[in-house]
Order: sequence, then C-alpha cells, then structure tokens
Amino acid sequence: MCEKVLHGRNALVTGGSRGIGRAIGLRLADMGATVFINFTSNEDAASQVVAEIEATGAKAVPCRFDVSDNKAVKESVSALVKEHGPIQVLVNNAGITKDGLLARMKEQDWDRVLDVNLKGAFNCIQACAMSMMKSRWGRIVNMGSVVGTIGNIGQANYSAAKAGLEGLTKTVAREMSTRGITVNLVAPGFIETDMTAGLPEKVKTDLLNRIPLGRMGQPEEVADAVAFLASPAASYITGHTLHVNGGLVCQ
Repeated sequence: MCEKVLHGRNALVTGGSRGIGRAIGLRLADMGATVFINFTSNEDAASQVVAEIEATGAKAVPCRFDVSDNKAVKESVSALVKEHGPIQVLVNNAGITKDGLLARMKEQDWDRVLDVNLKGAFNCIQACAMSMMKSRWGRIVNMGSVVGTIGNIGQANYSAAKAGLEGLTKTVAREMSTRGITVNLVAPGFIETDMTAGLPEKVKTDLLNRIPLGRMGQPEEVADAVAFLASPAASYITGHTLHVNGGLVCQ
C-alpha cells in the first residue's frame, strides 16, 4: 500500500482516460489524492478509470473539456475548484499526433498538435495557478517526450510542441518558485500504449535495437516518475526534465 502523501490534495490529470494518463490517475489516487480525470470525447473510458479508482476506496471525478480551448479550461477548472476545493497537482498529459513529413504537412495538422500539446498545457497551468498560489503549495508536471530532445522523422509538429513544453516548464518553474510550486517535465521514451501499438513490426524492432534496456516502457513506469515529482520527496526539484526512456537518451 502506497503512503498517502497526497491525502487532502486535488489532482487534475489531462488526457486521463487511457494509456499513460490512466496510469498516472491511478497512481496519484493511490497516494491519497482526489483525482480529476479529464477527457475530450471518450466518456466511457474516463468513467471506467473513475470506477477503477473508486473501487480502491479513493475518489475521482470525470471532467470533459478540450485543453486547447482557453475559455472551456477556465470555466471547467473554476467549477471544479468551487465544488471540490483547490487544485494543487496538475499533470499536463493530454496530447495528440498528426504525423507527416514537413514538406507535405497540412497547416491545420501543425496548428492542432501545437494547440493541444503546447497551448493546452499553458491553458491548464494558467487556470490552476491561482489555486496553487493561494495554497502556497503546488506540483505541476508536464508530459514531454524523447522526440522533443532528439526529433523524429514525420513528427515536426509533435517534436516542436514537446520541445516547447521544456522551455515552458523552465520558465514557469522560475516564475512560481517563490509560492512553493514546483514545475517539472517527464519525457517518456517509447511506451507501450495505443499510440505505439499501431507501429509496424519493423519499426518496433528498430526501436528496440536502439534502446539499451531492450524493451519498451510501461505506462506505470512513467506514472511512478510523475508520482515522485508530485510528492513531498521532490520538494527541492524544479525546472527539471526527467527522462524515462530505457537509456535511449541519456542527459
């Protein structure tokens, strides 16, 4: 049984209905937090995660909003705070891909990925900041990616958004440090999720040959990294990028 170091805290996990987001939600609930599971369209999946959390005796609340919509984010966060109290842990996990070579990439595919993956984090941080500042305690964990560091063919939009998240993380960490708020980034490598399940076998084999640990990661391993940064044990860590990639990139 995990020590309930987040007992009495409210945590918002964007894109929390599946994959890494689901694992993070379950892990934070195990630490005692009340977890708000954000989703955009898959209500059934979000409800299932909430049910899983509640089955353990913890509390969870589904919340539908598009992180790229600034007005919707502010209204949804305001409603959550009014009903449940301040949000003190924010995990910006929501993300999408719309891959394609830069020369043929549609402008709307570039814009949509940046809007969700980068602007979405800005929107949620801005909406939750007042709760954290009033509490003089907060944990913000942004979800980056190994491709934000090394790039990836066909993912100019996704790589740019994830690299941008690192700069956002460092700046917000400096701005909020005097209020007891830490801001860090977790950069997963290739993790076994729906997003990677559709990769051709040759691509998977090539990836495994490049990963020193010889395997893809599990969502729970990423969730453990997020849990550490959200915990009191990480109170002197801010503006940091934690790579979880099996040695694919060592920094």
